[in-house]
Amino acid sequence: MGSASRSLRHGIDRLRSIAPWAVAGAACAVPLTVGASMAIDLLQKRDREQREAPRPGTFHADVEDSQLGIFTDGETLYEDMLDEIDSAADTIQMETFIWKNDEMGQKFIDAFNAAAERGVTIHLIYDGFANLSIPRSFYEQLSPRIKVLRLPTVARKFWKGPLRYSGLNHSKILVIDNRVAYVGGFNIGSLYARHWRDTHLKAAGPGTWGLRQAISQVWNQYHDSDEQIPWVAPTAWESKLRVSANQPVQLIYPIRSMYINAFERAQERIWLTTPYFIPDQQLLSALIAAAERGVDVRVMVPQESNHILGDYLSQGFFEQMVRSKVTVLLYAASMIHAKIATVDGIWSTVGTANIDRLSLTFNYETNVEVIDDNFAAEMEKVFLKDAEHCEILGPDWLDRHALTQAAEWVLKPMRPFL
Repeated sequence: MGSASRSLRHGIDRLRSIAPWAVAGAACAVPLTVGASMAIDLLQKRDREQREAPRPGTFHADVEDSQLGIFTDGETLYEDMLDEIDSAADTIQMETFIWKNDEMGQKFIDAFNAAAERGVTIHLIYDGFANLSIPRSFYEQLSPRIKVLRLPTVARKFWKGPLRYSGLNHSKILVIDNRVAYVGGFNIGSLYARHWRDTHLKAAGPGTWGLRQAISQVWNQYHDSDEQIPWVAPTAWESKLRVSANQPVQLIYPIRSMYINAFERAQERIWLTTPYFIPDQQLLSALIAAAERGVDVRVMVPQESNHILGDYLSQGFFEQMVRSKVTVLLYAASMIHAKIATVDGIWSTVGTANIDRLSLTFNYETNVEVIDDNFAAEMEKVFLKDAEHCEILGPDWLDRHALTQAAEWVLKPMRPFL
């Protein structure tokens, strides 16, 4: 018995010694896998046609004391953002994933510099890994008065907590004077202005507080007390409009639970749009279970996304969905990058998180959850307009080429990292 006890203790000690290295290896595998995926995309998508994206329009709804706008094309969104930046009087906070050094990216540089010259306090966060190809000289144009954080994928404290001090900054938020805020799928760049179908939310009123708080939490984790964004009091307790923010540095990932909770409550319909559909089994099971109990479950994905590897990984789930009662819609008009959902004409979400492991268990992400039938009605209008450009994946998918099925099987081990 003593020998067995010693063996058990030795085994536990051994696990404790290798566990941090295993976690570190998994955390390192994510950026390496993403990097490999981006390289494959650059080689294979060169011949893909850049098509002008449809523009479903701009939609509006009042929720409690907040005025909400739903933007579905980048050009209109950027014009609105730049107008609000130009009118800023006190503070601006922005967090973004990709910030291109092109015509549109330069407009934001110029607008921020002009605001800084007026005395506006500005905090900007952008992701270091996603902008590796952008020369530092582009961001060095920003005024010295502007406070900038280039969020590293792997921070200096990485070895103290691999999961806490790694993660891509995938959030896209802009907050102005604590009165107006934006969140959604649009990065900053001319490509997204015209050639991508995406969705962004604008909130004016008390609903802005949660988005400002989401940015502040990221910034303040990386700065000493004298450099932090100060806390401001919310103007109201929100019941219908909530912000869910993944904060890896705090090991907080509420967005996945938000989705699963909504899917499990569904009684009539779940309409979901995501550019990359690589769910874990619990999320997929929640959708399939809803469909099996009679819920109208529709999942819209791009027919061809900007990540070819992601397309193959998504296709690996289609067979299970087609064999169930889930409807898969392939958006064919352009790249669709929206991360939105609506359930039962009551609950909706707009945000930055994809339905994949990277977004739900690794990245900094931000989604707004809205419980309001008027807002849900506007979201359903957006979904139905997008559905006009879709093909429904039918039973013939089950007879796809054997080589395609083999590729899907070979790529299965990559699912946890994308």
